[in-house]
Amino acid sequence: MSGGDMAKPLLGHRSVEGDHSVAPTAGRTVGVLGSGDFARSLAIRLVCSGFKVVVGSRNPKRKAGLFPSAAEVTFQAEAVKKTDVIFVAVFREHYSTLCDLADVLAGKILVDVSNNTEINHHKESNAEYLASLFPACTVVKGFNVISAWTLQSGARDGNKQVLICSNNQEAKRIVAEIAQVMGFTPVDMGCMSSACEIENIPLRLLPAWKIPIFLALGLFLFFFTYNLVRQVIHPYIRGQKKFYKIPIEVVNTTLPCVAYIMLSLVYLPGVLAACSQLYYGTKYRRFPDWLDQWLRHRKQIGLLSFFCAALHAVYSLCLPMRRSHRYQLIETAVKQAMEKKTDVWVEEEVWRMEIYISVGIIALGLLSLLAITSLPSIANSLNWREFSFVQSTLGFIALLISTLHTLTYGWSRAFDENQYKFYLPPTYTLTLLVPCTVILARVIFSLPCIQQRLLRIRRGWEKGRYVKFVLPSATGEYSSGETSSNV
Repeated sequence: MSGGDMAKPLLGHRSVEGDHSVAPTAGRTVGVLGSGDFARSLAIRLVCSGFKVVVGSRNPKRKAGLFPSAAEVTFQAEAVKKTDVIFVAVFREHYSTLCDLADVLAGKILVDVSNNTEINHHKESNAEYLASLFPACTVVKGFNVISAWTLQSGARDGNKQVLICSNNQEAKRIVAEIAQVMGFTPVDMGCMSSACEIENIPLRLLPAWKIPIFLALGLFLFFFTYNLVRQVIHPYIRGQKKFYKIPIEVVNTTLPCVAYIMLSLVYLPGVLAACSQLYYGTKYRRFPDWLDQWLRHRKQIGLLSFFCAALHAVYSLCLPMRRSHRYQLIETAVKQAMEKKTDVWVEEEVWRMEIYISVGIIALGLLSLLAITSLPSIANSLNWREFSFVQSTLGFIALLISTLHTLTYGWSRAFDENQYKFYLPPTYTLTLLVPCTVILARVIFSLPCIQQRLLRIRRGWEKGRYVKFVLPSATGEYSSGETSSNV
């Protein structure tokens, strides 16, 4: 694939960025109807891009000072007469105020930049409604996913993609030219029926993060409740009040559990996908929808894992600052003095804590590297092999080191009957289930017999498929035949 193809937006629609028929349009006169924040930012950006801008306002004398001096601010009727491309920067409920300009607007291109306040708030999109009010005009939906801040600061500091749709190809081409000269990347989203979807895009709140966030919250609530029972409820029943542990200790015990399991959930769907390919003997069989969605959310799951791990590190650094910790330290010292203990050094515990902290720092460093390389600006600077090495190889190493970090934390507690409060095992033993499953599966997949078969499947080999072969005969002639690819 050429470098130009790789630079195109990764959307399931055609981008007009690489269309060489698009000619520079700087110097064209462009109209803007409206005098709000977006209209003002749009006018500034158009002027900076070399366009002549005419702003139509119902009160031009009052609004003239809000626009750049290079832009002409006049009455709406006068502005419409001076250009063939007009940005309609007014709210949907104010479209009817433009009906008096219907005769003057006939034959012109209207670019609808409006958004709704709610998803699917109306039966028809704003652009379709505008087109119904002005049937003699050509309506193009676009620029609604660009914020006023992005328009003023330029395409460097915001989303560069401008989604465009219309029933008129020539009108889309003209608007795409304008977007391209302004420094944005126009993306053809098809006909006007796509306007509703385009208008819904700015209203969605983190659509790709919804499932990972709920997953992280579910794990947090589960382990928080589990640790609360073990560290607070159990001592309370036995006459010890330890509710002070809830804000710091219980939360700090819960965060690494969530981070560790979330990290393993990044690599578990890859294991399940490999098992599916090995079982069916093909890469062309579609994965179940839940697995497909899981694979698509791995980036968000990994970033949430890093977030929880970073919070765990901060909470751990704050543990000695607590007043309760100071009281316990003094109490322990007084108790040892009264018992006349002069040597409290436990070699095994010293080495355990040294290894535990060191391994934890390394694991957090690797998670930081994974999080940084997942950023688009960093990922785009890496080739596929580099990106795959960081996210797959180093990510698996991070999972291994995190497992070692967990094991050194638990040490021999799993074999201490006093650790089973209410017959509940230590928390860290529960967190080991999923990661150890992933690690064991990766080890099995690395066996040559399985690795080679999986590699053949991913290169197009299919179980049960018949392939043709050609063999030389005794007379020197070649004869063809068929055999199963299972052989």
